[in-house]
Amino acid sequence: MSIHTLEPTAIWSHFAAINAIPRASKKEEAIIEFMLSFGKSLQLSAERDEIGNVLIRKAATAGYESKKTVVLQAHLDMVHQKNATTDFDFATSGINMFVDGDWVRAKGTTLGADNGLGVAAIMGILSSTDIPHPEIEALFTIDEETGMTGAKALTPGWLTGKYLLNLDTEEDHEITIGCAGGVDVTATGALSVESTEEYQTLVEISVSGLQGGHSGMDINKGLANANKVLMRVLDTLIREADVRLYAVEGGGLRNAIPREAKATLACRSVDAVAVHDLVKRLGQVIAKDYAHTEPNLVLSTTQTDIQEELSVLTSNSQQEFVAACNAAHHGVFRMSPVFPDLVETSNNVARIVLKQGKYTVLCLTRSAIQSSKDYLAMMLRSTFELIGAEVAFSGDYPGWEPEPDGELVQLTADIYKRLFGEDPLVCAGHGGLECGLIGEAYPDLKMVSIGPTIRGAHSPDERASIPSVAKFWTFFLELLKNTP
Repeated sequence: MSIHTLEPTAIWSHFAAINAIPRASKKEEAIIEFMLSFGKSLQLSAERDEIGNVLIRKAATAGYESKKTVVLQAHLDMVHQKNATTDFDFATSGINMFVDGDWVRAKGTTLGADNGLGVAAIMGILSSTDIPHPEIEALFTIDEETGMTGAKALTPGWLTGKYLLNLDTEEDHEITIGCAGGVDVTATGALSVESTEEYQTLVEISVSGLQGGHSGMDINKGLANANKVLMRVLDTLIREADVRLYAVEGGGLRNAIPREAKATLACRSVDAVAVHDLVKRLGQVIAKDYAHTEPNLVLSTTQTDIQEELSVLTSNSQQEFVAACNAAHHGVFRMSPVFPDLVETSNNVARIVLKQGKYTVLCLTRSAIQSSKDYLAMMLRSTFELIGAEVAFSGDYPGWEPEPDGELVQLTADIYKRLFGEDPLVCAGHGGLECGLIGEAYPDLKMVSIGPTIRGAHSPDERASIPSVAKFWTFFLELLKNTP
């Protein structure tokens, strides 16, 4: 089945169009130009600001001129992740999509439904000739996934709307009214190394088969972090076997729970079999621990014999490095005492790289409470400073404080109940939305977030529910008709 024939075609056809364009965070020039051309092709006002956010304005339809202007907002960039076995170049190729029952998926890569479906829905409104709506300001931001720099750069006065509908929620029964803020924590340093001719065998240990996922929305699901699994294995190996750590590469983007990681160890050739056996035994134990959440977890080894001198970590430095990575908190740190089942504070140990003694560890710390976010970031800094690391905080962005009794919140909930015969889940989310930053530039703007159901965002298992997109479209159109 063609994506273009799915209903509502007003969303799916536009989604297919933008998914043909590479749009990685911080590399959005092509999609920015596409959106500007799209707006101008409709004879609408289309402009960009200095950083690259795009704003398209459309007048109200007949009979809706007296309603207040509504800002429709989504982000243009997507997370580029692929399976290790997938041959795909995000820089030159569009996403390969296919229909799988009630879901749309991509072949071995992220789908871009986050936030491409939100962008496509807004495009559907802008290009429509028969959908009633108030005056629209369509705001397409950039770089949401790796720093929210587009939202951070918004200047007062560009928008005139009084209400904002963010289309980045990933459950069709939820109305999001708040979210966590975040800060990037980066530890870098250099460890003591030594040259050795004793260790002539390299053993590569790989962790693969994990689900991965969104480091905010999926952080409480008990999923394995490939980096943490790998460090657990390395701790046992350096204590029980005569090995030296040579290199590590695990994870990827800060906002994605790591699915794959690998480390290369040097050992004597006579000890290689024992190393393989120990990894196999550890793999069985860890697989049992994650049997319910990570049934496809694989811990594997490969071996290479070399005839050259190696530069490996000293015994003390490898113990310090592995200990620090193991001590770095990953996962839920504190649940909200106010909202049931809501994660308040968490951290994702997103990427670990070690090469020639130099290392980098990337984390993303999230919290709805600024002081709690600062505390967890401080704990991470303390952990890595114990081994002499330089630790930097960057990309700090605020949370979005809920207003559960607000006019727009109540209206949105009432319309959902009238359409679908049940109450929506009005909630705050642990994922980062741009509403907090937009609210800093426009403090009087009233906001809610809605969207269709998306699973596995930020991983190659990302998929969008076809029936949910239709449900979301119905809800979205009715909400536009009934804004104040």
